[in-house]
Amino acid sequence: MERCLIRHQLNSLSWCPPRCPVPRPVMTLRPSLLSLQLLLLLLSGAVCRAEAEVETESPVRTLQVETLVEPPEPCAEPAAYGDTLHIHYTGSLVDGRIIDTSLTRDPLVIELGQKQVIPGLEQSLLDMCVGEKRRAIIPSHLAYGKRGFPPSIPADAVLQFDVELIALIRANYWQKLVKGILPLVGMAMVPALLGLIGYHLYKKANRPKVSKKKLKEEKRNKSKKK
Repeated sequence: MERCLIRHQLNSLSWCPPRCPVPRPVMTLRPSLLSLQLLLLLLSGAVCRAEAEVETESPVRTLQVETLVEPPEPCAEPAAYGDTLHIHYTGSLVDGRIIDTSLTRDPLVIELGQKQVIPGLEQSLLDMCVGEKRRAIIPSHLAYGKRGFPPSIPADAVLQFDVELIALIRANYWQKLVKGILPLVGMAMVPALLGLIGYHLYKKANRPKVSKKKLKEEKRNKSKKK
């Protein structure tokens, strides 16, 4: 009887009600799995940063030219390098902010090929006709690049130019010939001059040296003759 009572008491002590929470085993990550997850997180962060940098860079990579108004007559003399152009223009950022315009003053006079304006604008004027209007979307590397033009033009800015060709003065044959030949002549003269200077220095270095005694003797002989 006493054994049964003790057994019953032991059973009652080990009894747990149904609502008693049963502790679950804690899941632990292996060191290799943890390092792999950290590596994936770092890689995903690097990819996101790279995508963000690409998005912040200029979205326009090439020059885009659109004709807004066709020339009134068939174009017999499209603009070419060496020609002098009179243009009206309005330059703006892609958000619409105007950075410069010639509409409030006389037309801008430029000569194609002389790098008087940004490369993208000059390229957009090629083959243009009098009376024609164009819109040029210029990427930053053909405009002001990473430096920009503070405070009006930020770094890596894409620019938009609306241009109208007012007048065109065609360069004649001799003007084009002179402008094309003079730089070549100048480039050819540089090695020729360097060659002459080198020859002069060579002759001077190989000239026989006269001793001081001999010079004194020559002076004495000259003085005696006098």
